[in-house]
Amino acid sequence: ATGMNDLRACVSGLLEGLEAEVSIVVDVMFPIERLTRAVKAFDERFPTVKLRLHIEALGAVPQLVSTGRATLAIGGGLHMGEHDLALFHAGSVAMLPVASPDHPLAHASSIAAGEARRHRQLVLTVRSPYAEGSSVGIFAQDTWNLADLGAKHALLLAGLGWGSMPEPMIAADLASGRLVRLALPEGTGVYPFQGMYRPAH
Repeated sequence: ATGMNDLRACVSGLLEGLEAEVSIVVDVMFPIERLTRAVKAFDERFPTVKLRLHIEALGAVPQLVSTGRATLAIGGGLHMGEHDLALFHAGSVAMLPVASPDHPLAHASSIAAGEARRHRQLVLTVRSPYAEGSSVGIFAQDTWNLADLGAKHALLLAGLGWGSMPEPMIAADLASGRLVRLALPEGTGVYPFQGMYRPAH
């Protein structure tokens, strides 16, 4: 009986002009609390529409839209490359350079220009089919490239390098002292988000 009710609701939704399925991809830097609220509201408002959600990093986000694997994306505006997508502004997030309190860079009230190059930097990269040559925000000669933001976070907490992280993800760590904001002359950055879709869709 439940299956028939689901089928009737789905058919009713299609007759009202709703999509049967929506596939979206969201940049891993996007604040998870905002994403959670949005998909929860979507589920409540459109219970008959199947939502496919992908979380990807950097250039993988526009790639999934360009290839048709996702209908809509919220991704980093810095990683658009050559994609012919329609764009709209979708906010931004502050990126803060951080390290564990035991890290050598954490002890300086100010850090000389170029000093960060002498210490291992933990860098978010994208998995191989979506690989790109971007080196935005990379300062150090010694880098560990990580395709998982959670792994980067854990390695920062363990004192194995320094790196920039989205502020909402590390706010509790900064408040508790598990991570320290670094006074790099390169400063903080802003990671802009763009909504993306194929103009024909």
